Amino acid sequence: MVTYWLDRIHNDIYENDFFDLMDCFVSHLNQSCYAGITGYEFHYTLYEKGSFYKRHLDNFKQNGNRAFSMIMYLNSEVDGGALRIYQDNNIQDISPNAGKSVFFKSNELEHEVLITHLPRMSITGWLKVAG
Repeated sequence: MVTYWLDRIHNDIYENDFFDLMDCFVSHLNQSCYAGITGYEFHYTLYEKGSFYKRHLDNFKQNGNRAFSMIMYLNSEVDGGALRIYQDNNIQDISPNAGKSVFFKSNELEHEVLITHLPRMSITGWLKVAG
């Protein structure tokens, strides 16, 4: 897996447009849901052919400030690389098609990335609370 962190310091117009969109989204969540989001972090993620990521939660035991996880898929072709979500006794696979986004609570939903047979690309990140 290869990652490249997005940052306003790059002064990339596309990254800045993305951050402007996230700022609006965070503002909406804080106003309508009292989410208490104080920041975020995002990176581009590339899973090479044959890559996967084992089952996990997106929250660190020593630092629980990741409140919500977001994945936005960028693939034009899909072969494998599904996001497998575990909730209670249910398993759901979400294909990584371009334009699809997934949003969930970081400390509640275990998930994994199944083996990919083509490169799998996304923007992945976390909305954070003070902690």
